[in-house]
Amino acid sequence: MQQTASDRPILRSKVFLYITEFFSGMAVMAAELGASRLLAPYFSSSQIVWTIIIGTIMIALALGNMWGGRKADKDPNPDKLYLRIMIAAVWIALIPLVGKYLIIAISGLLIVTVSTNFLIVAAFVSCMIIFVPPLFLLGTVTPGLVKFTTDSLKDNATIVGRLGACNTVGSILGTFLPTFVTIPAVGTFVTFLIFSGLLLALPIIYFAAAKVKRIASAVSIVIFVISGILSPLTGFAFWEGNLTYEGESIYNYLQVKTLADRTILSTNVLFGVQSVTMKQGGLTGLYYDTALAAPALADHADSALILGMGTGTYARQLREYYPNMSIQGVEIDQSITNLAGRYFDEPSDIPVSTYDGRAWLEGTSKKFDVIMVDAYQDITIPFQMSSTEFFTAVRQHLNPGGVMVVNMNMISDGEGSINQALQATISSVFNVGTNFESVVMADVGGTTNRELFAKAPSAERRTPSNKVIEDNTMQRSAQASALQQRTEELTGDAELTEYMGQVASHLVTVDRGNAGDASLVLTDDKAPVEVLGMRAIDELIAQQSGPYKEVLRTQGISGLMKMQ
Repeated sequence: MQQTASDRPILRSKVFLYITEFFSGMAVMAAELGASRLLAPYFSSSQIVWTIIIGTIMIALALGNMWGGRKADKDPNPDKLYLRIMIAAVWIALIPLVGKYLIIAISGLLIVTVSTNFLIVAAFVSCMIIFVPPLFLLGTVTPGLVKFTTDSLKDNATIVGRLGACNTVGSILGTFLPTFVTIPAVGTFVTFLIFSGLLLALPIIYFAAAKVKRIASAVSIVIFVISGILSPLTGFAFWEGNLTYEGESIYNYLQVKTLADRTILSTNVLFGVQSVTMKQGGLTGLYYDTALAAPALADHADSALILGMGTGTYARQLREYYPNMSIQGVEIDQSITNLAGRYFDEPSDIPVSTYDGRAWLEGTSKKFDVIMVDAYQDITIPFQMSSTEFFTAVRQHLNPGGVMVVNMNMISDGEGSINQALQATISSVFNVGTNFESVVMADVGGTTNRELFAKAPSAERRTPSNKVIEDNTMQRSAQASALQQRTEELTGDAELTEYMGQVASHLVTVDRGNAGDASLVLTDDKAPVEVLGMRAIDELIAQQSGPYKEVLRTQGISGLMKMQ
């Protein structure tokens, strides 16, 4: 026999219906924020990924609204509505258990089949498979509840308004609680379990009161408990067996790995090393070594500011080779600073401000001889730290003859690339009003990094030992000699001095002419760094996946399976 709302005593007062709308709205927003944190370690947390998440979820809710309204008119059975809520809750509860495996499986399949826009396609397909089904089911809730709560046209607008208010208030809590409470405190996986558990409680209570669907209720509880027990046992990088630490902060996924000779921090499971400390000291073999040219290129090497302190790799390098240098760090993520002291031996006497780098600059009048810009959120560049306005502020905080060094972590030189845009932007700021080329760059061998050095005008007459960055007519050998001489004068370290010769041999002058079209200059109003960054990542992925695609084309799946 078909059931109606009036047949269920728990629905007669309508209070339970409002509670259902409240927790449904909360679950939708919690799932959306959870989706961003689940995808970020694999695909980044860029505006592009957020757009994919919001777009797919809105599509799911819209389709759910349409289908749910039609079902409510044809078959106004609250049992079916609460069964859909139960299925959605169980699905969300399973996301922390199986979601990461699905993402890796989808990525593995697409990386050998998709030629362009891999990250966009992979993120979209992952969202469609993992999040669209439960959000579609939750999209059916509101039209169903409207059907069950309205008795006449006399007060239908009031009833719908109350439902909308309940949904909105639930959505507000579903937005703030994950971001500021549950994710920082217990992580993404447990956050999914908390909000799916609250949602699951609704159909469990409903069916218990009606004394129906007992088997379905029991099965859903068992599945929830199993996911609750097993989900926290493996992390985002579930294939890694030697992680020292894996956790999350408000801003980042955080992974610490201890190797024989170094300790590494990564904020993305698939791309890059964000910080490293060498257990025996010395050069790291990474871009930090190349960036050590900045003090030798500057007129003086007495002070340094690091925007994007991370766990203090560059600060440790400066402290080792320039022990008398005054260093100030700025790092927006307090959790990374905490890890720096716990795992990375960050010097305790170096002050670190927990602040956005650009906001910190705007709040101080201090000037520095060296400013290192290494601010990334996972693998993406914050747009506000890539514009002419930002680099102008950096220049204003350099002492005369001071040098800014910018780490660009994705070498990409195609037309309209992220590197070309950054080079054009920085050149437009530092090459104005000078009689010499003041911007040079050097690729870091064996990595995807490029270091760009930009020098503020000097206030004194230059000597050959510190003139390298100003004279683009010098021969490579002369450049190497000058940079080595300056390094030797400042540090007295033979290993670093020799390495600076290698850096100088790779230095290339950048001016507005060879940086690219002036239309590439980034501003606060227009800085599409996410799109440009995604293109660079696509190029890197295409290079790495090329051999696998060729094997798939020539030998099929069997050949791919045989590859080690």
